[in-house]
Amino acid sequence: MDNAEAIIVGGGISGLSIAYFLLKRNPELDIKLIESEKRTGGKIITEKVSGFLCEGGVNGFLSNKPSTISLAKELNIEPIKGSESAKKRYILIDGKLKEVPSNPLKFFLSSLLSFSGKIRMISEYLIPPLKEEKDESVEEFVSRRVGREFYEKLIDAMSTGIYAGDPSRMSMKSCFPKVYFLEKKYGGLIKGLLALKKERKNVKAQPDTVLMSFKGGMLELINSLESKLEGRIIKGKKVTGCNYENGIYRVFLESGETISTKKVIFACPAHNTAQILKDFDKEISDILNSIPYPPLSVVALGFKRQQIGFGTDLYGFLVPYREKRKILGTLFDSSIFPERAPEGYVLLRSMIGGRRAPELALLPDEKLIDLAMSELKEILKIKGEPNFIKIFRWERAIPQYELGHEEKLKRIDEILKKYPGLYLTGNAYRGVSVNDCIENSLKLSEKI
Repeated sequence: MDNAEAIIVGGGISGLSIAYFLLKRNPELDIKLIESEKRTGGKIITEKVSGFLCEGGVNGFLSNKPSTISLAKELNIEPIKGSESAKKRYILIDGKLKEVPSNPLKFFLSSLLSFSGKIRMISEYLIPPLKEEKDESVEEFVSRRVGREFYEKLIDAMSTGIYAGDPSRMSMKSCFPKVYFLEKKYGGLIKGLLALKKERKNVKAQPDTVLMSFKGGMLELINSLESKLEGRIIKGKKVTGCNYENGIYRVFLESGETISTKKVIFACPAHNTAQILKDFDKEISDILNSIPYPPLSVVALGFKRQQIGFGTDLYGFLVPYREKRKILGTLFDSSIFPERAPEGYVLLRSMIGGRRAPELALLPDEKLIDLAMSELKEILKIKGEPNFIKIFRWERAIPQYELGHEEKLKRIDEILKKYPGLYLTGNAYRGVSVNDCIENSLKLSEKI
């Protein structure tokens, strides 16, 4: 039997960063991080194939939260900013790609919405806030406040772009809390945005939020964290169970080993934690199992620049459900960050599947490629076949914050009071982005 002061289960960005922050506070802390796979990083995976630098999952992080940039600085790795092309975002409307202006006046003057849709959008100012406390879906909230057309053409696509989810099931409060609380605090979205603009006038001007990554891709962050945790990571060993007695947790491994500790942090996906805790606490296991993780496939394709008739100077495009397409959207990775494709080539990544069409993500490789190609040829006017193909498959991809998610978290917190020294963290709870995971790890390290 082995011992440790703290055990972390899961070697994704949450597990690695919580280990790093705990050791930063106490370098002598005896930590063991256990990862069932032969590699760390979880959904962050970067592969260089035939000169194409492909992200299998997340492709970057936003500069609007300091924790990730601060962490990179401490690790001596330099983030790179997305290009000007990263600001050019498109949406597929009535079969045609239309740019989404970031300037409110240009947006209002654009052809994205009909005249009646624009009038309905600005009339949001006059709509009273909901009086009763209600966990509304993203679809309900946006349709009620800004109108059905705004929801169907824009917010639906944005929601699936972030979560690969179904906005009719997604909780507005849990998925987009900042927007949700504009209504609660200011009485409406436009009123809230105007109030925030006024408040910011009295504060030092903030730089624009930009997308960032690293020269070698997001795996650079994982590798840097792993090197700081040398000797403390156990790879390729699966945790199968856990018990608690007299203030001590015993963590059981599939190999037959047992590790005792006073603190155990589960930083793996909710369904994995549920499996480990099924005999420990059935209620918490059942709650964790109820958080859906739909499948998602990422199809990366490389083309010569001249093959793409639409042009390549853009971040990418999203596809609203109303378009009845079979891809959720496509990113132009080589236009966003440098050295993602060989000279003269373009790297595209299309997302397929998600909550609304899980069966598409599980298609055989050949059918996935045919599906992506048939859509992209039509939308982007692509001629010929790709010079490069790489598929990343996630049978359980992004956790869904669906209606009732906040109640689940409250109940989990209540149950955890019975188990001092037991903690849950990761993207299944309070934010799915890399920024959220790192910020939540930082807060948890302070709490521990």
